[in-house]
Amino acid sequence: MNAPAKSPTAGAPPGRGALRRNLPPARRFLAGRKRVLVRLGGWSLLESAQTFLGGYCLAQALDRGFLAGQTGTGLLWLAVAAASILGAGPPMRGVFTQLAELTEPLRDALVRRAVRQALRRAVTDPARTDDRADTGAVSRLTHQTEIVRDSFAGLVLTVRAFVFNAVGALIGLLALAPELLLVVLPPLVLGIALFLTTLLPMASAQRAFLDADEAVAEGVGAVSAGHRDLVACGAQADAAERTRRLIDVAERTSRVLARWAALRTVALGVAGQLPVLLLLVSTPWLLRQGVTTGALAGALTYLLQALLPALHSMMTALGAAGTRLLVVVDRFQDATAAPAPPKVPNPDLGPDLGPDLDMVAEAGTPRGRRPSRTVPAVEVRAVTHAYGPDSPPVLEHLHLTVRRGEHIAVVGPSGIGKSTLAGVVSGLVAPDHGTVLLGGEPVTGTTTQDLADRRVLIPQQAYVFTGSVRDNLLHLRPDATSGELSHAIRVLGAEPLVHRLGGPDAVLDPRGLSHGERQLLALCRAYLSSAPLVLLDEATCHLDPAAEARAERAFAERASTDGARARDGALIVVAHRLSSARRADRVLILDGTTPRFGTHKELLTSSALYRDLFGHWQHTPPPAGS
Repeated sequence: MNAPAKSPTAGAPPGRGALRRNLPPARRFLAGRKRVLVRLGGWSLLESAQTFLGGYCLAQALDRGFLAGQTGTGLLWLAVAAASILGAGPPMRGVFTQLAELTEPLRDALVRRAVRQALRRAVTDPARTDDRADTGAVSRLTHQTEIVRDSFAGLVLTVRAFVFNAVGALIGLLALAPELLLVVLPPLVLGIALFLTTLLPMASAQRAFLDADEAVAEGVGAVSAGHRDLVACGAQADAAERTRRLIDVAERTSRVLARWAALRTVALGVAGQLPVLLLLVSTPWLLRQGVTTGALAGALTYLLQALLPALHSMMTALGAAGTRLLVVVDRFQDATAAPAPPKVPNPDLGPDLGPDLDMVAEAGTPRGRRPSRTVPAVEVRAVTHAYGPDSPPVLEHLHLTVRRGEHIAVVGPSGIGKSTLAGVVSGLVAPDHGTVLLGGEPVTGTTTQDLADRRVLIPQQAYVFTGSVRDNLLHLRPDATSGELSHAIRVLGAEPLVHRLGGPDAVLDPRGLSHGERQLLALCRAYLSSAPLVLLDEATCHLDPAAEARAERAFAERASTDGARARDGALIVVAHRLSSARRADRVLILDGTTPRFGTHKELLTSSALYRDLFGHWQHTPPPAGS
């Protein structure tokens, strides 16, 4: 299997690679706003002065005032501290004004980037946007830009608060007694250093956790959407194993993230609690060194009222909002990168997909005995089914016989029971009354694997999983030869799609496929199946009429071919277009009362509903681009 191309930073850990990718644009963004940063620093210096006065005035109030018997002097120093607190309003207003000058341009730049990215993807990779919105672009344009703006604003506020509070507190400690720095500074520096060492691994772990969580959501969503397909094909065990592996990866990444979060908590304890503990333990030694009682009280004020709360806020913000910001901004970088050009294979598709004129590969046969050709492929005997005891029956006393090698189309108004009939015939829906036989054997009581060997059902929502193109196509028959794979791709007209995807060994991303491309791959998978009976439940509704006709002709030929590839099968098509009825050998029209079964010409004579449907279809213009 060909490995996907790696990015230039693929060799680095995700967090470090993300930092390298985002540092240059971050520097350019901040360099263009130097004046805003200078004004922000100027307003923040006033906050440093307030922090300095808080602890210093308390120390002086004790040493020169209350402890010295000078109550008035003590009150005066406390008044100065109170005035500094009351005067904090204008500086904070200035801080938030400058903060807006930083965050709003960042948000606007990200919105423009998201729009450019969506337009580029729509032009370069239209398969992702032909019939569904680019939900990733919408998320980046709305939710993720708000995450970046809020996270960036929170980081600027908390980091700024810690830096300038630390400046004021450390200058205050130095002014009160230099010995205090010997006690407080080492654990503070150690805790901050330990915390900083966890940032990049934490970002890597969080990115891996988010990727694994999204993979689980995508995998479960794909299984849910393809539930009917999986059950019909007997692939539940394989899908369950694939989902289990995704969940195991998510569990491992969650444990790694939890370990780094625990280490961050230790760092916060070292930097936030150890300085206070050491200051209390060192009090006798500090007093012997001549440190006054007021200086000790001022030091505790610096630690408990200014430094440690700011440190706690900064660590929490960097650990949560910081890593989240790095991950989300990096996704903007990833999203705006130009899509890699598709791999251009050899024009003859190489040995795996080249024409094989002598191919007479022998297909597998269903397990058990080979039924006689005189036994019908499908028999529906007096089947009645309703979705609830008080609901009118969707199918009522229905009889149907499909001969071997026959091509049948099922038509009727929406909601009349066409998909229900496909479910009953395939064994996915148990009828309330009646019997269904496949090759002369009853469906009831048959194991899932035996059913998968006897019929294959492709519903409207085709199931495609992350893996190679080959893995997807050989999902129901892993032992198919390269010649059989080549023939299936060629006869169903899937060669251009496989070319665009990079060949059979290219890694397939289901999100990059349109609904029509998903259906085409699912049709190739069904064609390669060993099951003799094929049921297409609007499985070509997202293909254009020409591709639909080609697929139905291929399956009809598959059902009737003699020789080495004979499967003694049949084809039942729940028709999306009335053109499918014209190609069929016989047509079953469900009208809710008296179903009719016959050729196209016979039904034009005997069924008024069929005439109405066919006449309406003939006079309806084809969709644009069909």
